Amino acid sequence: MYNQGIFNNWVPKPVQLLLIILFAGILMPMSGIYTGNLTFMMSDTGTMTEYYMMANFASSIGMGAIMPIAVRLKLRFKIRDKVTFILVLLALLLFVNGTTDNPWIIIINCLLIGFLKMAVIMEFMLPLMMITPSRGAFYSILYGFVLTLSQLVNYYVVEYSILYNWEYFFILTAIICLILALISWIFMHDKRFALKMPMYYIDWMSMLMFIATFTMLSYVLSFGKQQDWFNSSYIIWNSIGFLVTFILLIVRQSFLKRPFLSFNIFKKNNVVHGLFMLFCLGIYMALGSMQTSFAIGVLQYDQLTNAKLNLLMIPGLIVGAIVAIVWFKHTINLRMFVFSGFGAMLMFTIILYFSMVPEMNFERWYLPMFLKGYGMCSLFIAVWYYTMDKLEVNDLLPAFGFVLCWRSFITIGFFSALFSWIQYQFQIQAIGDLAVHWDSLQVSQQAVMTQLKPMQLNAMLVANKKLLGYIIYAGFLIQIYVYFHRFGKTKYTQIRMIRVLKGKAFIAKRRRREQIALSQTLNPIKDAGGINPL
Repeated sequence: MYNQGIFNNWVPKPVQLLLIILFAGILMPMSGIYTGNLTFMMSDTGTMTEYYMMANFASSIGMGAIMPIAVRLKLRFKIRDKVTFILVLLALLLFVNGTTDNPWIIIINCLLIGFLKMAVIMEFMLPLMMITPSRGAFYSILYGFVLTLSQLVNYYVVEYSILYNWEYFFILTAIICLILALISWIFMHDKRFALKMPMYYIDWMSMLMFIATFTMLSYVLSFGKQQDWFNSSYIIWNSIGFLVTFILLIVRQSFLKRPFLSFNIFKKNNVVHGLFMLFCLGIYMALGSMQTSFAIGVLQYDQLTNAKLNLLMIPGLIVGAIVAIVWFKHTINLRMFVFSGFGAMLMFTIILYFSMVPEMNFERWYLPMFLKGYGMCSLFIAVWYYTMDKLEVNDLLPAFGFVLCWRSFITIGFFSALFSWIQYQFQIQAIGDLAVHWDSLQVSQQAVMTQLKPMQLNAMLVANKKLLGYIIYAGFLIQIYVYFHRFGKTKYTQIRMIRVLKGKAFIAKRRRREQIALSQTLNPIKDAGGINPL
């Protein structure tokens, strides 16, 4: 007997929906590391920021690695056994994250947590996809829900870490996973989804190469500034290893009967343009580190106030999801929706450019954070929908994995590393320009030490504004590109007037008139040739 549902038949339908929302609401924002408590983790463990940045990237790599085999795992194991076992493993990994001070253990655990939690989330995403009217509506509800929930969770992570300790939040999350495991064992059925599929069809070597490739890239993007980029042998060897393993991964897929990743998706026009737009989105997403440094370093916000700042995006996230639902309901072309999303992010950057002053109050964040929330939600929905459109079923889930890593890790990591390096160079130049006006013969050493901190803050503001100016220039170019892109719409159209004819008698009369006109045209030609019998 097979059962393609999730829960036992005796569980009422409203309770099933409530349980699906409960599991999805807890598992989707769950992570092995949270950006809200990074400061507390660094201060307690004495570890550099780069390790936790790499751990955050490792979580995205794990989620991308599970996507190509998610369906085969669903067909191989019973849902109750799989979900219960994975939730117990998640509880163990989260407990280890909350009790260890070794950063490499945290990085490995984040990779495994991302891998395992996505295997469970896929079980609940499929039923939610079935009850939504269209794929566009599903993406709208999903991203609106996930992005809003992520901001709330990050805020409560900071609050809980301040009241108690950052370690206790991981232990609390582990306890919640054990409770979910007990609920899944009680309410879920123990039947298979369909015919049992073997596991040896999975190319495990390609999966290991996928993980190794992007792990080496994450090391380069995380530790590049700290290691002085290519002046470090670690960066050089990891860069070479990334290129070699990535090339070997591509070559291996071309010789496999069942490839782990399908690179045929890059032959489709919408995939290429969609990846480019996600690359452009990474420019704005990477501004989060600059916003945090400005809020904490210049405006002197504490961690809780900075978390409240991110809560201001929630109205924009909700509005973006609602607009997306209406847009997909009326099947309007995505061009202006994507244009409005990038426009909102551009306006956020412009407002942030003119707000780079030490006197900025909290109320002036309302409009830019609303625009950032709307732009983020609308672009996550629209660009993801456009990228995944018209893909075959066999290519869909592998494409999910690669595009997820591209959006959440590669683009953001690349631009974060690039902006950090550029900002550092601009800041050194700004300090040199400010120091030109100082004369050691006129200013005492005590006065210099007193004014050193204001000079550093001014140099940071100058560097931020300079970098934001270049991003604004790039933003206008992105707007031009989006406006002239067709988004699948036919490039050339021609209006033709067609007369609809009804009735056989009318058609017969028209044909007789055509025959008479044709015979009258042919008779003079026959006379001129001398062959007319008359």
